[in-house]
Amino acid sequence: MPPSGHTDAVPADAVVPDSLRWDHNIAYHRVVLTAVPRPCARALDVGCGEGQLTRALRSRADHVVGLDRDPAGVAAARGRGGPGLDYVVGDLLDPPFAPGTFDLVTSVAALHHVEAWAGLTAMAALVRPGGVLVVVGLARSRLPGDVLWEGAGLVMHQLQRLRTPVWEHSAPCVWPPLETYTGMRTLATELLPGVRWRRHVLWRWSLVWRRPGSAPAGLD
Repeated sequence: MPPSGHTDAVPADAVVPDSLRWDHNIAYHRVVLTAVPRPCARALDVGCGEGQLTRALRSRADHVVGLDRDPAGVAAARGRGGPGLDYVVGDLLDPPFAPGTFDLVTSVAALHHVEAWAGLTAMAALVRPGGVLVVVGLARSRLPGDVLWEGAGLVMHQLQRLRTPVWEHSAPCVWPPLETYTGMRTLATELLPGVRWRRHVLWRWSLVWRRPGSAPAGLD
């Protein structure tokens, strides 16, 4: 499980530029950013929190919407907003968007806040034909089978902490996740045919899935 109680952590209420923030979620923002389709007219960041990934996506998409159930996080994100960015307080399982609205749907460390099958199904439904879904999530380790992953995570965490203090985000936390890594991989491959699923060292997994088909005429 991820380390907690960092003595060198940066408080969530500290004013820290995006470029200087680091935690186990931010470490895998690159997975999302490298999977953005081109062109990308509309993107949705599910569980956006204070909007760091949402803002980063704006450099690769014409318009980005951040969705989160936490009003405080959305308020903080709006305070750092800019052109082409919108933030919405809402629930993924009852989304205020029509199916197939987005070229890209992303989510980092939010899926375990809901039932995994329902959450993945809801996100996939919002992706237009030819669009991409990228999810970075948490899962529960099972010992002794996952002991090597746990050890590698602790080593990488300590090495990174020597360079960058851990930024403590203010978003609500849910721990432990209900699904194991094996369970999440099985669910993803069954629900999203053709998905690319990976496990990562810092207590995260990711999936990248492209919805079959092409965009309706006039949307590309």
